[in-house]
Formats: sequence, C-alpha cells, structure tokens
Amino acid sequence: MTAAQAVASFDSATGMLRALSRFLAGRDVPAIGKVPAALELPLTGLLGAANRLPVTARERLYATSGWTEAITRHRLGQVRSEALAAWVTGHYPRRRYPVIFVGSANGALVHLAAALDAAWLPQTLLLPVRRRGATPDDPRGDLAAVRAAGRALLAANPDLVLHHMHDPNQDRLMISGMTYFRIKWQRLPFAYRRFIREHLAPGGLLVTVDCTLRWPTTRIDDRYVFQFGAPGDATPEEYHRGGPRVADLLARYRAPVRRWDPPEPDGNSPEAEWGLDPALLDDVRAFAHRHRLRAHLLRFDTPQQLSPAVADLYRSWYADRGLPTDRLLVESFLLLEPWWTLRTGSVPYWSVFATQASRTALDRYLDTRDPYDEIRVLLFNHGTESIGLATAREWHRTAARARKIGVLTGADAAAYPRDFASFVRAHRELSKIRTRYPLPLPLDAGDAAAALTAREQVTWHPAT
Repeated sequence: MTAAQAVASFDSATGMLRALSRFLAGRDVPAIGKVPAALELPLTGLLGAANRLPVTARERLYATSGWTEAITRHRLGQVRSEALAAWVTGHYPRRRYPVIFVGSANGALVHLAAALDAAWLPQTLLLPVRRRGATPDDPRGDLAAVRAAGRALLAANPDLVLHHMHDPNQDRLMISGMTYFRIKWQRLPFAYRRFIREHLAPGGLLVTVDCTLRWPTTRIDDRYVFQFGAPGDATPEEYHRGGPRVADLLARYRAPVRRWDPPEPDGNSPEAEWGLDPALLDDVRAFAHRHRLRAHLLRFDTPQQLSPAVADLYRSWYADRGLPTDRLLVESFLLLEPWWTLRTGSVPYWSVFATQASRTALDRYLDTRDPYDEIRVLLFNHGTESIGLATAREWHRTAARARKIGVLTGADAAAYPRDFASFVRAHRELSKIRTRYPLPLPLDAGDAAAALTAREQVTWHPAT
C-alpha cells in the first residue's frame, strides 16, 4: 500500500497541498486537482446529471465516493509515517524556497504562501478507515470498532499522535461507512528535515504555523484521543449534551435518537483538523537551532482569523503594483484557486466552511473595509444540511453587497449543498474571467510579517 492510497484526497490538508504545489509549479487546480483539465467538461455534465437524482441517491453517491478512498482496518499497521512525509514533500518542485511553512492547515495560508513563493508541510493528515456496524449517531460504537486498529497504527509509528474524530453533524454522510483518523507528527519526520535542508534558500525563513484552537477530547491511550464533533456552528456543549438544533437534525435524518451519547471528555487537545500539537513547535525550534536556520512563528486562535489579514495583504500588494483592488474571491474549505486568484487580480478571502459563522465573519470583514465592485463566492458542498449551514440564498445576499457583480461562482443554488458538479464547475467559471494580469514577483517575507502582525489576532515573530 502506498502513502497516496492511505491519505484522503477529499481532506483540507490534501486539497491545500495540491493547490499550493500546483501553483508553485505554474499550474491551476481544475476539479480541485483530482482529474486532468481535459476531463472537466464531460465530468461537469456527468455530475450535473447526478444533481437531478433524488436527494437520498445523491447523498449515497457522495458517501460512496469517499468510502472508495478509505483503507481497511487490517492495513493500518502497514502505514508508515516516513512514507506519508515523503509523499507530502514529493508534491513540490525541486528548487529553493525563501520560506517554508510547517504546521496547521489553513486556506488563507495557501494564499500567503503563494504570495511569498513558499512551500508548506502539514502537521496533520487524514487517514479514512473503512468500518461497518456503527452508524454516524453511535460514537461509542465507532470507537469500539476501530480502537484496536488505531493502536496498531501508533505501535508502528512512534512519532505520531492519533486524533480519532467523529462528527455526525458536518461529516455524517462520509462517516456512515468510515472512520476519520487524523494523524499529527510530534516531531519533524526525516523527509521534512531533508526537504528543509535541501530546499530552504540561504537566509530563508522556517515558519511554524500555529492555530491554537482546542476541542474537548477523551484520552484512549498515551498518543490516542477521541474527538466528538468539530468546529462549525454546533458548539461542544450541543455535541455532548444535545439541544433543539441537535434534536431537529436527528429528526430530519430519521435517527432513532434525539441526542448523541459520546464518551465523556476528560480534557481538551489541539483540534483534530486545524490545531497544532505544540510538541512539533518544540522540535522545529530545536532543528532550526541545530542547523542555524531562522525560525519564526505564525500564530492565530481560529482558522478563519488569518483570512482578513491575508485579504488586506493582497489588497495593499495590488495597490502597490498599480492594480485595481475591487475584486474579491471568497473560497470555502478546499475549494482554492491560488493561480487564478493572482491571474485575475482577485483578493482572496477563505471561509472555513459554508456555515453561518463563516458567513458572519465575512460580513464583519466587508463591514469594515472599502467596498468591492465584484464579489465571487465559491461554496463547498458537503452533502448534508448540517446545523448552522447558511443557505445559498444567504450566501448570495452577502455576494450582492458588491457594487457591480455579486455571484455564487459555479454553484447550482437549487442543488446546494449537494451540488457536486460545483467542484468542477467553479474552476471553469473562474478561468473565464476576462481581465487578467501577469503573475507578480514574490512578496518580501519581512514585509508580509509586518503587515500581518499589524492586524488584530495574528502574530508573526521570531520563535524563541
């Protein structure tokens, strides 16, 4: 089994790795980087036809597409940390980079890295694991079914910690037949060390990306925690104690329960998908000291906190280049297009998910900035009407704040959140924007650090 077979292609870290590495190779991201551009048109037609299927059939199709990527439990012990790390570094062109980021996944970071001509090495990857028996609303059953497999994975990989994540709200379709194992490196794997030594430019910066977000967890073993729920609009209290919104969700999906019964939390940990395990930060510092590298720390509390700062950075960068600054591209989850963002002179604003919380944060950003003439919104379709999901009409209302053009790009509002053709259609529509600009020379890292740190809730400074 190869590392590529073990890692989910539908996850945030994988999608962001694809988007950034393709940008650094001078390429865009058709069909979120999963199929060649030549297949976009027929694939759009095929997925568009799927939009006309009944809702239950579309949900089953979506769940099956993820299940085909999951590995069987008995193969988890064959997964090797170093093979995963080599698979990550193998995405990048073999040249020098002025900055190499290591750590938390973040869509705004992808655009920051693109502006700096920088690479990024994620701390966290998702290993989807097939399992039968437990339903999405049975977290205890899910844990019991795969606990032994998780221990086998850790026994074979002493440098990893396992965050077993179970979210029956936002991921209920995917986890109907699989378990989410998110693994985090506690120290730099050899492939990362070699990549940094060989590809960081002389005098370059090694920057640890630290999203400090935490979540209630239950400890299973020394390096194994169970996380029930995930950031979105539902709160940890709702996941663990229930409430009207939980009861409504479960009733809509005809579940036999009206609240969940997960293992009781006994602490909190770095959030499974977005948070940084601080052990890696300590190891990066030691590695940088040993090799006399300049080590910096980029820190923020929640994933979307970086988005306004990076959007402002791009806007000032365009102004310095004499370009218009009135075109905003709102992205969602792994729907990212760094190449077309710069080619169309768009200001990138990344939303974590298409939730009310993400939309409210975007509205706050628009409230406090000069207005945009054009606002294009890419909506990630995750297949389920989860708690706090903002409707297509609500997202269109935010896009309509533009003075001239406000649209949902590549979206079929009637099919949302099950418009799976949007994964292909969004790229095709972005590529049709007529006004284009040459790709710029990279930004200076020092200038970028100063600009980001001038904003609230983001810090970038030398690591101590």
